[in-house]
Amino acid sequence: MTDRTEFAAVDAALAARGFTRMHFELDRIEMLLDLLGSPQRAYPSIHLTGTNGKTSTARMIDSLLRAHGLHTGRYTSPHLETVRERISLDGEPVSEERFVATYREVVPLAELVDQRSAEPLTYFDMTTALAFATFADAPVDVAVVEVGLGGAEDATNVIQAGVAVITPIALDHTEWLGDTIEDIALHKAGIIHSGATVICAAQEEEAARPILERCAEVGATLAREGAEFGVLGRAVAVGGQVLSIQGLGGVYDEVFIPLHGAHQAQNAAVALAAVEAFLGAGARRQLDIETVREGFVGTSSPGRLEKVRTAPTVLLDGAHNPHGMAATVTALQEEFAFSKLVGVLAVLGDKDAAGLLELLEPVLDSLVVTGNSSPRAMPIDELAELAQEFFGPDRVQVAEEMPDAIELAIAEAESNVPGELSGVGVLITGSMVTVADARRLLKR
Repeated sequence: MTDRTEFAAVDAALAARGFTRMHFELDRIEMLLDLLGSPQRAYPSIHLTGTNGKTSTARMIDSLLRAHGLHTGRYTSPHLETVRERISLDGEPVSEERFVATYREVVPLAELVDQRSAEPLTYFDMTTALAFATFADAPVDVAVVEVGLGGAEDATNVIQAGVAVITPIALDHTEWLGDTIEDIALHKAGIIHSGATVICAAQEEEAARPILERCAEVGATLAREGAEFGVLGRAVAVGGQVLSIQGLGGVYDEVFIPLHGAHQAQNAAVALAAVEAFLGAGARRQLDIETVREGFVGTSSPGRLEKVRTAPTVLLDGAHNPHGMAATVTALQEEFAFSKLVGVLAVLGDKDAAGLLELLEPVLDSLVVTGNSSPRAMPIDELAELAQEFFGPDRVQVAEEMPDAIELAIAEAESNVPGELSGVGVLITGSMVTVADARRLLKR
């Protein structure tokens, strides 16, 4: 068994590479993978990009593939509690023992690459290499791989996957990907390689154009939401929703997913089409409906309108850009009958905080502004000043620390409420870092 101290040392060594340091060139990761014997070539992959919904969609794809009897590897980011969450085998984070063993195999070669390169491998480069090596050693039948940022120059784009998935594209990470949706879509379309099948969520025209052009350029087959597949109907149900989905191979009725919101229904349709494409279903063949239902029932997506407490209800949601927050707000209005809802908000400094606040104002009775554990967090006083512009000073409170913010929000939610607290809630949102901080406190 691996000592906890050994895992902590590995975790610290990875963090020392700079958790938020970014350097977009594929030559270093390619060199490292070559030295490792190209583990990413040992199995087929499904590759996901997009602005919002990637992780939820990846988790659905993973669950559907496992329901079909396949051994899966899943690589997603960021993590909520431990880096091991980024690398899953058959739906579970890798063990500390396996993580440490794989790191020991990879790190001497990584240090060799560092010596030969002007810029050392990043944290994300290393976790990507660890994931691909772990999947090859397992071995897995298929890897479900989410990009870290963008697509074309992302470290994951060495897999040249046979199925490429593009979730909705919106403005985010503009300092890296460009300040128009078209620029961002150009980056993300880079995961489309020769002969691939592309499963594409509905996009704005500005985003659709570069995707179509890339497909034509490399001879990829494109399946679009709204044309080849999509959600036919959805009904709110206890703990989630029931869907009717038009897949590539036919209609899948009475599909329950334990997730909230029209955006998660869209993610489910995208996930199902991706699995159909991977398994060879299509116009002449439909997947077994009971297996599909089983796969969706087993799906979870921590930190996405995740309920972690009742009376009052406390929801965690990692929406961090206006596109994602709009989906969250719509889900709150459609699926939760709150008579009183208090928000806790902490955002990163490079995000559109004003856009988030504008969307939250109509659905929150009041707001507690705080910070999170990221060094990139927006200063609390700056966020508070901005919040008061949208909510007015009487509806905004400030807490320096997350525990105090949660305590303040719960007290505010419970105050002046006659009778039961079943219709009272707290929403903690603004960043996956915010969610991770709150989750550590509330899930204990």
